[in-house]
Amino acid sequence: MRLIASLCLAAGAALSVGLATPAVAQTSAAVDQPQLRALGLLVQPERMRADIETMVSFGTRHTLSETESDTRGIGAARRWVAREFESISQTCGGCIEVVTPSEVVTGRRIPNPTEVVSVVAIQRGTGDPNRVIIISGHLDSRVTDVMDFTSDAPGANDDASGVAALIETARILSAYEFEATLVYAALTGEEQGLVGAGIVADYALEQGWFVQANLNNDMVGNIEGQSGVIDNTRIRVFSEGTKTVETDSQAATRRYNGGEVDSSSRNLARYIDSIADRYLTNFDVEMVYRTDRYGRGGDQVAMLRVGFPAVRITEGSENYDRQHQDLRVENGIRYGDTIDGVNFDYLAQATRLNVITMASLAWAPAPPTGVVVEGAVLPDTTLRWQAVPGAAGYRVWWRSTTAPQWTHSRWIAGGDATSAVLEGVVIDDWFFGVSAVSEDGFESPVTFPGPAGDYRVAPAQ
Repeated sequence: MRLIASLCLAAGAALSVGLATPAVAQTSAAVDQPQLRALGLLVQPERMRADIETMVSFGTRHTLSETESDTRGIGAARRWVAREFESISQTCGGCIEVVTPSEVVTGRRIPNPTEVVSVVAIQRGTGDPNRVIIISGHLDSRVTDVMDFTSDAPGANDDASGVAALIETARILSAYEFEATLVYAALTGEEQGLVGAGIVADYALEQGWFVQANLNNDMVGNIEGQSGVIDNTRIRVFSEGTKTVETDSQAATRRYNGGEVDSSSRNLARYIDSIADRYLTNFDVEMVYRTDRYGRGGDQVAMLRVGFPAVRITEGSENYDRQHQDLRVENGIRYGDTIDGVNFDYLAQATRLNVITMASLAWAPAPPTGVVVEGAVLPDTTLRWQAVPGAAGYRVWWRSTTAPQWTHSRWIAGGDATSAVLEGVVIDDWFFGVSAVSEDGFESPVTFPGPAGDYRVAPAQ
């Protein structure tokens, strides 16, 4: 498959010089990757149903719940997840290392010192193991009172669906080797203030990881909205526009030159959209230009706080009767997050999106860094970047400043290439970016010039 892809890239390169045909989303003009489509076919909905049934069987997975029991509470749940990861590792010959980053925490929603433990599986990359792509979901659950840690809180959709998706992703991708490291993170403490995600983010910093992407899956199994409308062909991807860690000086430059809609997280969202457009049938990504829903948050926020590109992947329509509710029936309405609210065909589509996106990111080179754009008072625009290890060439992208997606591109051959001149393209009228492409046609997300779009910008102090 790699040889076929390489030949296709060569053909694509010959055809793509100059303006490319405008596209709906960032679409690699190089080559279609049939192995990505094949990966999506490996997702098994019934396997995820069994996973969610197991998680629901623990009664409650509240962060403050029982930790010693083998059958009830967060302790039993996280030990089960660890066993699943260990089983996957045995199947792939020890390709996965399971770690449990933890911290004793007290806070507004954790009144007594409590050890918050997440379960993290690490599949080391073979070529660039320090480059890391994280898929996450939160294991903990809750009812109406966020401090009620004894009542049954099934959390079937919020967020056993996300944890089932990441476990299924691990089962599938562990059978393959990737350039980058893949991390599967079942987080706890989300409902108590994104605590587990913060602990894992700190762990990633301590390891010195370059976290290229975090795909946070939170509620990816429901199709019936509050109004009763069925929405089974749409999934939302939330992404921040400007970086949480942006400094005052960076903000001043960005306000003048643009970049409000081109953070690394936003271009990651565009990349995910392009994956759905190319490889999934009747399943559309709706990008939402917002970090999360109004007045609400998810674990991707903790990743953004330390400077990691991160998005929230969540169902197209939410049903609030099934979120953060005591189990009960009132006026003929059933409340509570039970497994009958999970549609497993839809969950399978969401999982396919994650599987294909992670594989595509991990087989591609890293996004270019050090991207700058020049061309003030000139008829042409010049882009410069640092060469990316593993790149066979680069694609220079541009779009209208009011366009939501990258629409034009030019192929630049050679992994050692570090610049391109776009003749007749005036810098004032467009936004620009650069992606890196491997020899076999896997393409990175686009990097927007400067700190506003760089994937490697250090967190602000």
